[in-house]
Amino acid sequence: MVGLACAHSLARAGREVIVIERETAFGTVISARNSEVIHAGLYYPPGSLKTRLCVAGRDLLYAWCAAHGVNHARCGKLVVASTAAQMPALQAIAERARANGVDDLRLVDAAELAALEPALAAHGALLSPSTGIVDSHGLMLSLLGEAERHGAMLALGSPVLEGRAEADGIVLRIGGEVATELKAKRVVNAAGLDAPALGRAIAAPAAVHAPQAHFARGVYFSYAGKAPFSRLIYPIPEPGGLGVHLTLDLGGQAKFGPDVEWIAAPDYSVDPARAERFASAIRRWWPDLDAQRLQPGYAGVRPKIVGPGAPDADFRIDGPATHGTPGLVHLYGIESPGLTAALAIGEHVAATLAAGGR
Repeated sequence: MVGLACAHSLARAGREVIVIERETAFGTVISARNSEVIHAGLYYPPGSLKTRLCVAGRDLLYAWCAAHGVNHARCGKLVVASTAAQMPALQAIAERARANGVDDLRLVDAAELAALEPALAAHGALLSPSTGIVDSHGLMLSLLGEAERHGAMLALGSPVLEGRAEADGIVLRIGGEVATELKAKRVVNAAGLDAPALGRAIAAPAAVHAPQAHFARGVYFSYAGKAPFSRLIYPIPEPGGLGVHLTLDLGGQAKFGPDVEWIAAPDYSVDPARAERFASAIRRWWPDLDAQRLQPGYAGVRPKIVGPGAPDADFRIDGPATHGTPGLVHLYGIESPGLTAALAIGEHVAATLAAGGR
């Protein structure tokens, strides 16, 4: 998602762009394994890249979807306090959201909640009208189509093996059926889970600043039958993620997740036994859940750049001003809200390269 958004921004600016993709199709890893939620910008530290790019990206994304016919819905979400003890945490989220420029939140009490979502059991909630859902594959198709309309090309099955910075550009050695070398004036490392490894594989002063990759798996369970909710339902966030929440797809089908499980390497298996833990978490706000309807869905892996127990890291967009190599930008730790922020990240990267020479 983010790589295609960068490609579109650079191609629209008149650059000759090649999207180099290791897999045989685009968007098959992180971008195909997420909640497809358009985030409003509630949770992230004021002034951070996550906040600025999420809030800007949210507005760009809604406008893009409307202009390009991408299926989406501004369905809204409720962040719920299951008990009175959680109300201060809910208030803290509201205060942070206001500091982030999210001005449409409002507190909903138990009586109004009963009218909005009768199946929900909670002491109170924050209603976020700007939260929505999007067809992520349709969004990527539209980004690719617009990038190609401006001359960009997509090279599939082309893993980047290594690279080196030279005086007049960056040379990439590319594998695949026909191995080749390519010299580019500008390189954007948007490799997701593999971005830190690729950052070290490109011989340049920036290589020593590549972070260590950490991986946090999040499992999703689908719900057989129709869930009695019309909005997304989120609990108070937990360390490493936003807690097991309910999201809806554009057909109204419910899914729950993701949880947080730190793993040594990317692994997309789903253990059906985790359903019991999911059911326990969900019943805090939906006591009538029929756990027998929880079915193993899919798993995604967050591209973390800090490990368990550490505070969440901000996005890292390391450009020439950071590391001194003209034409090179590394994107590290682009986890949630990366989908929401994608268009804003693309614009930010294009501006960074325009300011950094070449």
